Amino acid sequence: MNVTPSTELNDPVQLATRQQILEAAGEVFAELGFRSATVREICSRAGVNIAALNYHFGDKEKLYAEVFRYSRDMCLAKYPPLLDVGPTAPAEERLRAFVLSFLLRIFDKGAIAWHGKLMSREMIEPTAALDSIIEEKLRPMAGQLAGIVAELLQRPATDPAVRLCSASIVSQCVFYHHCGPMLARLYPDEPPLDTAGAARLADHITEFSLAALKNLQLPPTP
Repeated sequence: MNVTPSTELNDPVQLATRQQILEAAGEVFAELGFRSATVREICSRAGVNIAALNYHFGDKEKLYAEVFRYSRDMCLAKYPPLLDVGPTAPAEERLRAFVLSFLLRIFDKGAIAWHGKLMSREMIEPTAALDSIIEEKLRPMAGQLAGIVAELLQRPATDPAVRLCSASIVSQCVFYHHCGPMLARLYPDEPPLDTAGAARLADHITEFSLAALKNLQLPPTP
């Protein structure tokens, strides 16, 4: 059985080895996906042997789940869902902050970019890791957005219209991530989609969404 002794938590060498494996695995899983990635390739990039990987993480599935958590935590630490906008700010401000945070997470480069790629692959070929990610982070964030939309629509957060409108807002953000290469070819004169342009795009998505919410024709609540 693979266990991590408590003494490892204070061992700089073991901590460094664990970090090397996490970062190498993040790159490999983001590039190839869970099923195509191999332990051999991860170990090669990390500069460790398979025994070290097994010691720290147990197996490929557990390593994948840990990479998911690690990348997710990095994303949310750098770009919390409402950034620096307080929970009592007007709903319009909170919506823009939510959208901007979402865009910053998907446009950032380096290790944070793993998370967007991993999530994209999970949408196509879900693994067991998706269930835990949804329950730990995505469901609370979805609830946060639903609360904002419900306030703007003046309807309960459980109303189907709130769910549909929340999904439409997220879909706009995700579109620019999934279709970035196509958009760059269609509109080569447009600025690149990156963190520098995230504020401009967040303004558009927010204004577009607010106009739609304001003019949405909904039946009266029961």
